[in-house]
Amino acid sequence: MSVTEAQVGERFPLYAQPDDGRWTSTGRGSWTGGFWAGLLWLRARYTGTDADRRAAAACTARLAPWADADTATRGLIFWYGTSLAGADGEAARLRERAARACLSAYDPALGLVPWGEALGGPRLLARVDGVPGMVPLLAGADARGTAAAAAHLHRHLDLCLGSGAERHPWLWPARLFDESTGWQPCDDPAPGWSRGQAWLLLAVADALVRPDVVGDARARLDEAVGQLLAQGEVLAGRLVPPADASRPAGPLDTSAAAITAVALLKLARVPGPRAQACADRALAILNRLAQAHLTGACSGRPPGMLLDGCYDAAKGLAVRHELIWGDFFLALGLAALDGLVDITRV
Repeated sequence: MSVTEAQVGERFPLYAQPDDGRWTSTGRGSWTGGFWAGLLWLRARYTGTDADRRAAAACTARLAPWADADTATRGLIFWYGTSLAGADGEAARLRERAARACLSAYDPALGLVPWGEALGGPRLLARVDGVPGMVPLLAGADARGTAAAAAHLHRHLDLCLGSGAERHPWLWPARLFDESTGWQPCDDPAPGWSRGQAWLLLAVADALVRPDVVGDARARLDEAVGQLLAQGEVLAGRLVPPADASRPAGPLDTSAAAITAVALLKLARVPGPRAQACADRALAILNRLAQAHLTGACSGRPPGMLLDGCYDAAKGLAVRHELIWGDFFLALGLAALDGLVDITRV
């Protein structure tokens, strides 16, 4: 992190070249900015120094323009960018502002916060990466936010997992709303996208660790967990999945594995017959990432790079790289094992 920080300055790291660790960065952070802020907050927790807390706070403050941006990725940006900030008042106020803005964007007729226009493309999309982070962010707003969070999650479960004859071997990561025909599946990202499965499992886990989720809602989420674990062979398949399930010999995606490990650590905290299997599998994934995909001290590259992350396999973009969200979820999983964080609260 220190090497990354020295290289990017006040910009936000996005992905790094596998041969030399050179980062491609963004000025505003895009949808990934919260993961860099979250990593800085993790470092501040670990070191306990005022300098590291100031660096984390300054980075989080630079996310503020996204609070009013029309994008469902505000869940990723503001939940993971602020939830590790502890008692930092400015981070809490920014999270509350973002939560209110997302609640204002909630569309009761559609039953969700639309994908939005801020990152380009049509606004009335339901994308699976607009669910993680959004659920706890909305639920922290007020009673209306809690109801919107539940509706947002359950609508995405219906759209992504399908039912009956429409059910696909893999989930549908994105659907577009058409006034005449309703929700129609999109080709990009396509079924089989590794992070689609991981993001939705994480969102469901975030809801299941909440004690106020009871009754039929909890039963529906438990059913969804079973379907997601089975569809992706999460507990028995490859520890690091291919970026595209239809290309099993193609690029891997360690970032999807890291997200999945954190989701499983959360599910391990949910009492039930799956808890131990989820805990064991999470540990196995984290071990594989640490042992087989991290650069070492004598590699000629910055140590601690999580390689073999795939940004976009279809476009051939950064297919064996270090990805900032992969770094974040690996660090979060390891911090949970070390007792540095309560995984049910992040």
